[in-house]
Amino acid sequence: MDKDVSAGSGITTVVGRLALGITLLAVGLGHTALIDGVSASDAASIAQYVGGVALFVTGLVALREGDAAGGTAFTVLGALWFTWAVTEVASGNEAGLFLLLFALVALSLTVAGGDTLGQGVYGLFFVSLVLLAIAAFAENGGLAKVGGWFAVAAGAVAWYAATAALAHWPTALPRRAAGRGVTATG
Repeated sequence: MDKDVSAGSGITTVVGRLALGITLLAVGLGHTALIDGVSASDAASIAQYVGGVALFVTGLVALREGDAAGGTAFTVLGALWFTWAVTEVASGNEAGLFLLLFALVALSLTVAGGDTLGQGVYGLFFVSLVLLAIAAFAENGGLAKVGGWFAVAAGAVAWYAATAALAHWPTALPRRAAGRGVTATG
């Protein structure tokens, strides 16, 4: 593998972002109830195999390639998605606690840095998980729908980031040239 490839632009990152995006879209859409008869539990198999197994394996490959940030993110998220998919939750408090701890991981990934799209994915995912945790503790379906929409947004950003890397689309807004009399120091 070419070691000159910047973090976040390699094929391993693309695969990880696609897996994460698909999982977030499925789980988010399940919480929004946008599609009649589809619930968050219907996304369990996608979360188990795509968000869990595929993301975990992608993370291991990224770590092997020397991508510590991507490898850490994908392996941890893969393990958490797999656990979410195979665990039978007994109470809203149990679900809320799991989602809250999952949110702390997303927060760590957000503040760890990286490219703007990656931080956007993890930031939106963090908000989603916090809202879903509160909804689970309070047994509030309306708040769960809002959390689902944040997950959908995070999934869409992850999908765009992966597709943009493959299609060579822009991943950053162009910077505006400084106006008259404006210098780099102000």
